Parts: sequence; C-alpha cells; structure tokens
Amino acid sequence: MRLGGLALLLGLAACGGPASAPPSNASLDLETAAIQRGLVRDPKDMSIVGSYARGPDRLCIVPDGAGRRIGIVIEYGAGNGCRAIGAARRTGDGLDLVLGGDGACRFTARYDGDHLALPGALPKACALLCTGRAALAGAQFVRLGESVAEAQAMRDADGRPLCGE
Repeated sequence: MRLGGLALLLGLAACGGPASAPPSNASLDLETAAIQRGLVRDPKDMSIVGSYARGPDRLCIVPDGAGRRIGIVIEYGAGNGCRAIGAARRTGDGLDLVLGGDGACRFTARYDGDHLALPGALPKACALLCTGRAALAGAQFVRLGESVAEAQAMRDADGRPLCGE
C-alpha cells in the first residue's frame, strides 16, 4: 500500500504545480559568460598584431598599410623547414592567410586571441614554401606579445627578418 500511495503522490506532483520556465534566450554559453566576466579576453576585440611561437617555430603579424603582414618560420634543421611571408586578414573566428609570392597558398587559420592554428590540410601550393619533409599544415602558435617592435624583430634561422623591413 505504501508503494501505491507513493506512486499516486508522484503522479499528482507531475500533473500539477508550476510549469518550468522555457529556456531563456539570454542564456549564455560558457565562453561568452567568461568573456563578460573578464576571465578571458574577447578575441573579437583584440588586435592580431604581435609575435607568436611554439617551440622553435615562429610567427609574426605587423601592420602593413591598411592590412597586416605575416611571416612564418618552421625549423626542423637538416634542410627541413618552412618560410612563408604574406598577408593576414581577420574574419569571424579566424584569420584568412595568403602566403607566398604568387599568393597561391590561401587558407583560413583558427584564431582565439591567444592561439593560432593552421589547418591540417592545406592547398598544394603551400608545400612550395617548405623544404624537405617540413609542412605548414597543422602548425600551432601561442601569442608571446602584442608589441609591433617585437614582431618586427623576429628572424628566421638565417637571420632574415620575417616581418621587419
């Protein structure tokens, strides 16, 4: 009898009582809430200019007239590496990159304000920017600083400037 009474009470509770409120349009995802509370920087409000690195790999972005110039160097040693110079433009959650003298290496990199990640699959033209077994595909970089001077000072293994004059 006790179980029957409990089942009846649960059934009645499910039928009556206040209805739960529908989900609010103002409900936020975790990242948006963190940005609003100042826990993380909003990547849409940040300049892309600065220096980035991961291990021996380097990337710099500097102002270039109305646009942005980008330089990337990946060094594996023994004739394996990449050196790419081009242009970068902010688009939504990423950066549109155009690399190489002919601009045939074009793709969109993921960018969240502190990390920049190149896609795992790139156009074939991007392979011409590398020697040996090196590749740009899948390279990732972490922001070191937002200083234009620091980004302009970055050099490749031969001492050539990546983003400097």
